[in-house]
Order: sequence, then C-alpha cells, then structure tokens
Amino acid sequence: MLRSLCRLQRIQGHMMSSQVEPEVLLERVGSAGVITINRPKALNALNLAMVRQIYPQLKKWDNDNETAIVIIKGAGGKAFCAGGDIIAVTESGKVGDPLAEDFFREEYILNNAIGECRKPYIALIEGITMGGGVGLSVHGRFRVATEKTLFAMPETAIGLFPDVGGGFFLPRLRGKLGLFLALTGFRLKGRDVQRAGVATHFVEREKIPELERELLGLTSPSAEDVSRLLDSYQQQSALDADKPFVLERHMSDIDRLFSSSSVEGIVKDLQADGSEFARKQAEMLSRMSPTSLKITHQQLEAGATLSLREVLVMEYRLSQACMRGRDFYEGVRAVLVDKDQSPKWSPPTLEEVTQQSVDQCFSSLGEKDLTF
Repeated sequence: MLRSLCRLQRIQGHMMSSQVEPEVLLERVGSAGVITINRPKALNALNLAMVRQIYPQLKKWDNDNETAIVIIKGAGGKAFCAGGDIIAVTESGKVGDPLAEDFFREEYILNNAIGECRKPYIALIEGITMGGGVGLSVHGRFRVATEKTLFAMPETAIGLFPDVGGGFFLPRLRGKLGLFLALTGFRLKGRDVQRAGVATHFVEREKIPELERELLGLTSPSAEDVSRLLDSYQQQSALDADKPFVLERHMSDIDRLFSSSSVEGIVKDLQADGSEFARKQAEMLSRMSPTSLKITHQQLEAGATLSLREVLVMEYRLSQACMRGRDFYEGVRAVLVDKDQSPKWSPPTLEEVTQQSVDQCFSSLGEKDLTF
C-alpha cells in the first residue's frame, strides 16, 4: 500500500513538473546568453508568452558587458520552431480579442531586436524552421543549418503572407528566388537552406553539440571569432557537399518566370512555358489564397528597398488586414484545423482581387501602427 502510494505521488509529481515545464529556457553559460525554445510537443511553436520572455532578456544581454554572444536553439531535435501559434491567433481574431494585435506587434518588435542585436546572435536551426521560427533566426548574424533543417514560408496556403520580416530578407536572396519561395511555399532542406542564403553555415547534426561547447567556451569572442569557428565546422561537414543546389538547374527559369510585375502575369508565363517545372509551380499557385499571393508580391516588391524596421511596420499593417479579412480564418481551418486541404478562398480568383483591395491592406493604421 505504502509502495503504491509513493508511486502515485511520484507520478503526480512528474505530471505536475511536466505541466510547469517552462516554454522558454533563458540561461547564461560563461559569456553566452542561451535561449532554448522548449515546447517540443508543439514543435516549439511560438506564442505571446514566449515572445514576452525572450524580448526583455535579449535586450538585457545586448546591453550588458558580461554577455558576449547570444545562442538560440530548439529543444527536442524535431523543430527549431515550426512557426507562430497560429490557431490561438485565429481563435482570438474571430472574437476581436487583442491577442491578434498584440501577438504580431510584439513578435515583430522581437524580430527587429534580433536584427539590431549588437552581440553576435547564433541561431542553431535544426529541424523544422518555418514562419515565426524564421523570424527568430534569419535576422540574426549567424544561422547554422544541419541536414535535418527544413525551411519554408508556407503562409500563402493559409491566407497569410510571409511575415516576420519576410519582406526584408526574401527580396535580398539571389534573383527571383525569394519571390518564388514566398509565393509557392517551396521547402528547402539541409545544405540547400545555406545554399539559398537563408542560413549562413551548414554543419552536420552530430557536430552541433561539440560546436555548442566550443561556442560556450569562447572568452569574450568577437563576430570574427564566431565566424572563424563556424567556418571551421562547416569545412569539416562534407555531407551532401557534392550534390548541387536543389533549384540550381531551375534558377534561370525562376528568374524568367517570376519576373512579371503582377501575379496574373507570373501565372500566365508559367502556363505558357509548358515545362514540367513550370506546370508544377502553376498548379501550386492555383491552390493558394489569391489575395495572399497579390499581397505577397507587392510586399516583396516594396520590401526590396526598405529597412527591416520599415518592412515590419508594413507587415504589421498587412497582418491586421488579414485579421479583418476572411481567407486567413478559412486557410487555418482547411490546413490546420479540419485538415481537409480544400479552402474556399474569397475572392476565389486572382482576377477578382482588385488593386484597390490590395492597396487598402498596406494603408496606415494611424495610432495603431507599429512603433519601436
């Protein structure tokens, strides 16, 4: 009886401790600030509470003399961060709860802080890195991919747009690659994430613990010291080095077929091309929210000449336009909730999405605009 009672207490203790497991671990190790996204069961999806923990700590580390570098990683090995907690945002958006405003606002302020961080910021992007996870990594100085990294910005499939500063980093990838990734949601894996320019380095997964130990062992390192260490690990990582970039043979097609000044023009060019690759992309675009495609095209065109701060102000306006619209709720329902994969977009065709309705999405929110 006593033994089973002790066992019951142990189980209850475990249940309680597993419930209070913090969603973000923030610790100082030597001269490094280490952020661990700690929701492995939810693929480390980012919620507002996590943003509110990471932001002040990052600012503190950026301003103190004891911290030389910042490392961010995901727990569990499956995902760095698979995105924002979108279902919570849609639920709140439907009922006009302020979470739908607060989440995007505070997430984008954090994205900007990462972009402006003076200390070398090193994101170890192992596993799934999408949406909000891209925002936590791509604006930092160093992004280390492994063979398990899976990168995508799949927002047009859920009636959203590639936010978290997508309008800044995507148009700065080579040629029309960023626009292609933004519109189609194409997935990049492993070394290709680095070849595309999304990651700065590729290091084999088995070498990551050792790399981390060496990073933590550096005494007051400069960005150059970090860069040298990451370069040396990349040089030791020969996996897939002989394979060409997955899109290499299509790059000239992408540059040609995604150069139109409108999404309708791109679709027309893809349909007229007749190649297997073009046919596949046209088919992919036909499934996406027409409104999202048009917003995204305009977002990237504008973002190419804006600073990260200016892009995030623009994207906050777009996020709130999506909250007011219909496609975002319908996309989340079809892809993430009911999973029937057949959203009913409104309007249903590109031709029915007017330029006026797109421009409205970009208009100022007055005193509700994002400020830093």
